[in-house]
Amino acid sequence: MLMLRHYSPLDFAARLPFLKPPKKVSNFVVCATKGPRPRYPRVWKTRTKIGTVSKSLKLVECIKGLSNVKEEVYGALDSFIAWDLEFPLITVKKALKSLENEKEWKRIIQVTKWMLSKGQGKTMGSYYLLLSALAEDGRIDEAEELWTKLFSDNLESMPRIFFDRMISIYYKRDMHDKMFEVFADMEELGIRPTVLIVNMVGDVLQKLGMMDKYQKLKKKYPPPKWEYRYIKGKRVKIRSQNLKQPENEFSNEAENDEDSANSKQPENEFSSEAENDEDSTNSDGSEVDEGAESDLSLSVP
Repeated sequence: MLMLRHYSPLDFAARLPFLKPPKKVSNFVVCATKGPRPRYPRVWKTRTKIGTVSKSLKLVECIKGLSNVKEEVYGALDSFIAWDLEFPLITVKKALKSLENEKEWKRIIQVTKWMLSKGQGKTMGSYYLLLSALAEDGRIDEAEELWTKLFSDNLESMPRIFFDRMISIYYKRDMHDKMFEVFADMEELGIRPTVLIVNMVGDVLQKLGMMDKYQKLKKKYPPPKWEYRYIKGKRVKIRSQNLKQPENEFSNEAENDEDSANSKQPENEFSSEAENDEDSTNSDGSEVDEGAESDLSLSVP
């Protein structure tokens, strides 16, 4: 015998707890038979990530034990970056910085020329480092060729540090004529030289006995009253005279305040005495000397 019962919607929902929606939703795709789809690593990528600092140190160690033959150094550098999808510019820049700290000028020249031959890193910083390395290595002719090329290509946008560097190179090697040429180019382009460059040119003028030109130079470029320093990333304006003695700055100010305070007291005493004397003379009816009045009037401008 078949019997049917009537259930309300509330009773039916209470009897079916398994119809509740899941709280967490999985992000992976579930296959019909094997479960989650396996994710295999790509062939051209590696799981181990190497930082640019450690990689730059490996690059420095790779080229340190090599000879100065161009083909050998270039071949080692090419094999080092053979598996990179892009040129490791940051790694090479950090390697150049570490070589600069170690003063390996020949290696800096080789790595920089190799980088420029790849068409990478053509910035003013790279050219300035190459220029400095050529000068430190004693290859003045190549440094002058690089300077003339850069100066002709960037005539109106040449940074001032390049002029400063060339003047310092010529100053150390007593090449006065070329130093004056670079300084004249700076003045024609309207680039104001630094205090160090003015001192170098002035020293050469004094050695050559050109005192009139030395006086004109000092008059045209006087020492600045203010200098700028970067303290914790902020630009701070400081008086140039206080840079030499920063420790005694506050002590000198305190001494000046004490001297000014002590000097004010006797002035007040003398002024009060003078007023008393004037009152006494006026009360006594004494006459004022006319010659003294004429002297005072002549002394006043």
